[in-house]
Amino acid sequence: MTRALVLPSPFLPGSVHAPLADALQRRGWGAAVAPLPASPVGPEPVLAAFRTAVDEVAPDVVLTHSNAGRYAPLVAGGVPVVHVDAALPPASGEPATLAPEAMLSVLAGMADADGLLPPWTRWWSEEAVAEVLPDPVALAALRAEEWPMPLSYVRSRLGAPVGWAERPQAYLAFGDTYAVEVALARGQGWPVERLQGAGHLHHLVEPGLVADVVVELATAL
Repeated sequence: MTRALVLPSPFLPGSVHAPLADALQRRGWGAAVAPLPASPVGPEPVLAAFRTAVDEVAPDVVLTHSNAGRYAPLVAGGVPVVHVDAALPPASGEPATLAPEAMLSVLAGMADADGLLPPWTRWWSEEAVAEVLPDPVALAALRAEEWPMPLSYVRSRLGAPVGWAERPQAYLAFGDTYAVEVALARGQGWPVERLQGAGHLHHLVEPGLVADVVVELATAL
């Protein structure tokens, strides 16, 4: 049995990935979602939690989503990784901030007097969120669990080991949001798939379809 470990974005509750884990289990995989630390306010506690999960699960493949893609090079070791609409570190050079530099000023304008950002689904208009997650029940459940994060988190820099992009990895993009990451993946010769028209939370919308593509990409590794 293939054992998969999903690394969730620190901005979103791990329950967001339960439908994908369930769909993988229906395909004969073992699948678990790494628990986030009780207070994921900086990269260090997130790194520690992900390293513990990798040690305990000993996965055959690691899956990342969104911001969790930044952590995989530091915790997966030689385990193959399938990135699902995930941010990636630069292939080389200086450590990058945990949000794109171009977004930092926008996020700074959202922070309250205590330096806290609103929960992730409140970064966007209601119309934009509905396009990503059209099910109002699922959206309400997500919003009941998500949390604010400090602006200092997105300003933090996280490095990656030299040569990390040469390890066995694949990329599944939901649309064109992560075009830079897709270009990096193609440039490294990774298997790449793109679901056109899919939103950033498409594994909540069509978990079975996403699971099928994840299995194909992992098998290619």
